Amino acid sequence: MAKKEEHVRKPEWLKIKLNTNDSYKGLKKLMREKNLHTVCEEAKCPNIHECWAERKTATFMILGDICTRACRFCAVKTGLPTELDEQEPERVAESVKLMGLKHVVITAVARDDLKDGGSKVFAETVRAIRRQSPFTSVEVLPSDMGGKEENLKNLIDANPNIFNYNVETVRRLTPTVRARATYERTLEVLSRAKAMKPKIPTKTSLMLGLGETKEEIIETMDDLRSVDVDILTLGQYLQPTKSHLKIQKYWTPEEFAELKEIAMTKGFKHCESGPLVRSSYHADEQVDAAQKNAAIMN
Repeated sequence: MAKKEEHVRKPEWLKIKLNTNDSYKGLKKLMREKNLHTVCEEAKCPNIHECWAERKTATFMILGDICTRACRFCAVKTGLPTELDEQEPERVAESVKLMGLKHVVITAVARDDLKDGGSKVFAETVRAIRRQSPFTSVEVLPSDMGGKEENLKNLIDANPNIFNYNVETVRRLTPTVRARATYERTLEVLSRAKAMKPKIPTKTSLMLGLGETKEEIIETMDDLRSVDVDILTLGQYLQPTKSHLKIQKYWTPEEFAELKEIAMTKGFKHCESGPLVRSSYHADEQVDAAQKNAAIMN
């Protein structure tokens, strides 16, 4: 009989306290009424109860809930999308207004079936939020939209407050972890976004625990700073189902703290680093911190 594969036990610091108060229930009800999707639910984010119940924030996922890619770390459904709802931008904007959000993150499934990669609906969502909630800051987290410059320009021209595109993992592991997206294209997208609108902060996220080394993480930091990325988030990868990539290591809170110190010495304007950190975790605070550090550096 084959030896059973060793299981990496989840450490104490990853235990989460659930809070399903009225804010959480009300936000979930609103999402269903407006026929909206959130990456909080679809990607099984560990912080959903904190964000929905305590901070009353959420990350909206537009362009449907079926992704054309099958990244081996992601729990979002994969297939051929049939949905393209041109009324979705207004529904998202209405929800942002009803929730009274100070900061909103808009992300999307990859839509490789669309020539524009979904960039026009993405841009209109930003504009709709601006019209209905002019004092709400808007962060966008798109796919690479096929790597086409005109698609990126569609989105950047909508003037989001933060442009976020995730590198996800180190160079060596990218072919194993991500589908279609490449390490070099990620750097290219972040570089182009900064060149198009230098005043818009750029941001990216790195998952740890997939087999990367500390040296590779630092190398990735250097690559990101070479294209002037402003904000970096570092978090622990958590395997969503048995069919996804297995966890190779749980990085400790102390190791995350050390990596944050290294990131700040590299010149990032802000770094959020911890086991439960996700790309949009405390995103409103990241905006303020990055702006303050930018002012100090200048």
